[in-house]
Amino acid sequence: MSRTPGSGLGDFASERIQGDRPYEITPADPYPRAYEPTVDRSSREQEDDARPAIANPPPDVSGYGTVLLGSPVRGSRAPMIMSTFIDAVDLTGATVLPFVTYAVSGMSGVDEDYRRSLPGTEVRDGLAVQGETVADAASDLDEWLTANGPV
Repeated sequence: MSRTPGSGLGDFASERIQGDRPYEITPADPYPRAYEPTVDRSSREQEDDARPAIANPPPDVSGYGTVLLGSPVRGSRAPMIMSTFIDAVDLTGATVLPFVTYAVSGMSGVDEDYRRSLPGTEVRDGLAVQGETVADAASDLDEWLTANGPV
């Protein structure tokens, strides 16, 4: 999930691993392109514990061994649409590799939130890359993917 499609860490990750095509979590009501309105909307969604609708139906991931789950960090959490996705899929028995881009907050406990939300799932320590440095993060991404098995 990214506010600016085609510019995220997920694009780099999907180039480096082989497997099923990546699924992009796309909101039915797109986020604004401008940063501040996006942050405002995300804050409201978090305050309301909202589950924003996803535009494209989530795939059946019940048989997957490893799932990479990527998003930005907004207000020290993953966007609430990530909770919509987690609620909609069965990741029981899978290994989840969370990765995020951020402005100032790092991983912010996103991996811990996923651990609480995904019982029966192994959620490994995530990778956090500052949004402005995504283009320079290839070696960090390769190291993280290699250490966690999908490459």
